[in-house]
Amino acid sequence: MDGAAQNGDQLRNELVRVTAEYEGRPGDIARGRELARRFLHRVRAAQGLPVSDRATDLVQLVVSELLTNACKYAPGPSVVDLELTEDRVEVTVWDSDPLLPVAETPDPGRIGRHGLEIVMAVCQSFEVRREPVGKRMRAAVRLADA
Repeated sequence: MDGAAQNGDQLRNELVRVTAEYEGRPGDIARGRELARRFLHRVRAAQGLPVSDRATDLVQLVVSELLTNACKYAPGPSVVDLELTEDRVEVTVWDSDPLLPVAETPDPGRIGRHGLEIVMAVCQSFEVRREPVGKRMRAAVRLADA
């Protein structure tokens, strides 16, 4: 086997991950969605994995909702981490607020505050935990449609 083939196999087997920090400035949420779009494009191109258009839309939606909550409710910086794990992307958002979010009871008459409901409905899994500083929310989205 030649060196190029070995390097290609090594790249394909490595975890793909990207991390970005945000300060809660105007445009951060749009930048987070763009980070997700570029990341999934890289997963599709470099790793040769199927990434459905629906998965791309869902990952961008999850990043947008979790980062919106971080910018809206947490003082200070936030961090978005996207990681390819097997057949899904794990979206992790850390922020400085230790208060854990709680999904409200579905209410079609309520204006706003549906973000966590949406995230939980479209993700394969969702978890939140306190950190020594702040909290970390993690959601997994499948790359390919079932």
